[in-house]
Amino acid sequence: MPIIGDWLRQQSGPARTSGQLPVGSMASGMSVTLPYVAVRGAQPGRTLWLHGQVHGDEINGMVAALRFARSLDPATLRGNVVVTPTGNPQALDARRKRNPYDELDLDQTYPGNAGGLVSERLAHALMAEIRGVADVLINLHTMNPLFDARPYTVYKVHPDSRVTEADVLAAMAPFHPHVACQQDVGGKGELPGNIAGALDYQCLAAGICAFMLELGSGSRFEADNIDVAETGFHTLAVQMGMLDATPARPARPAATSLRRVRRRGWITADEGGLFLPAARAGDLVPEGASIGDTLKLDASLTPVKPLSRDGVLIGLRSDPVVHTGERLAFVAWEWDTVSVP
Repeated sequence: MPIIGDWLRQQSGPARTSGQLPVGSMASGMSVTLPYVAVRGAQPGRTLWLHGQVHGDEINGMVAALRFARSLDPATLRGNVVVTPTGNPQALDARRKRNPYDELDLDQTYPGNAGGLVSERLAHALMAEIRGVADVLINLHTMNPLFDARPYTVYKVHPDSRVTEADVLAAMAPFHPHVACQQDVGGKGELPGNIAGALDYQCLAAGICAFMLELGSGSRFEADNIDVAETGFHTLAVQMGMLDATPARPARPAATSLRRVRRRGWITADEGGLFLPAARAGDLVPEGASIGDTLKLDASLTPVKPLSRDGVLIGLRSDPVVHTGERLAFVAWEWDTVSVP
């Protein structure tokens, strides 16, 4: 039986609780669980669900979501806020992206399997709690720890969902992402694997407005990116009618338009050496320009081949040690400007 939804539906007034969702156990007998924090408002309303970590190295979203939950006064809240700070606790403990006990990409395993591998069981336990409870879910991520990035969003369009693209764009607007990437669920030309197994896509299938908020770099505490998320959570809650804006904490106006990216891709290294970037994450690099140079250990310098078209740098490598074929930059190649309803 769902634990969080049952507690939220209790008619016992505004309150805050925390606990653990049981999933399984280790050989040592230690429990495998998903921690949660839930805040129930004084009046009925919508439920905002913040999921802090699908991959084990994505820390900024965890901090921002937990801080936001701490800041809430249940007596002034309409509706509910739920935070599941980690969906992948074994990967978190191991300080790595994937669960070391099955090596699955958790964000390609939803809605999960109650009798499957441990990542599939974690996914199933979370989805069982989310369905019928969440109205809006934010799937919090970061880029690879080797890259710098400005906050941006990623979303999908589900052909059978009652949630429209306009609904998702409106929910993303409070975060002022520098790009809003519409991801091809087939994964063509971008990422391999089961993109339809992403948490936000499966939420859309369940009628829940959901998207990914990417907050900088993995395995780091980045105060500016955390602040962007906290401010966005507050503004979104005001937008959803859950909180009132006050002089002490006004809501930042949401963006009225977003740069919607239709196609993304990677620039990879042709030669090994030390990558010296000539731009910053978020920059628009014009056609014919290079993103940097490769410095070899014989002191020779080779420019990275110039861009064949304009590109926006979504993420740029900050670890200079590169081998042939490794990723240097994640680039938006096609975009337009879309008004937010």
